[in-house]
Amino acid sequence: MADKVGEVKDLKPGSYVTIDGEPCKVVRITKSKPGKHGSTKARVEAVGVFDDKKRTLLKPTASSCGIPIILKKGAQVVSISGDMAQLMDLEDYSMFDAIIPEELKSKIEPGKEVEYWKIGERIMIKAAK
Repeated sequence: MADKVGEVKDLKPGSYVTIDGEPCKVVRITKSKPGKHGSTKARVEAVGVFDDKKRTLLKPTASSCGIPIILKKGAQVVSISGDMAQLMDLEDYSMFDAIIPEELKSKIEPGKEVEYWKIGERIMIKAAK
């Protein structure tokens, strides 16, 4: 997965971080005070973008962490087969398949446009236009 490098101290609730190889959205950050010989530590609580699992990251605030590169693009729905939608990118006209999220099943139909996120090689439909 393609990540850029960021620092733990720059993370805020609502930002994204890679924990255990999974892109996650930061929910809460708590920082401990530095001890006599230690540095300030941050406990980052996040939820997986693709699987909604809770994950935590405990690191010194000065250390680095992975920030997932999220490409937000538009596509047109070509066909629907069960829970899968075949999409065509509106910029380069490439074709690919993506799972339709439960909350968007009633809104997505062939011919409509959707917004999707591409994180590494994984694709996620975010909204119907």
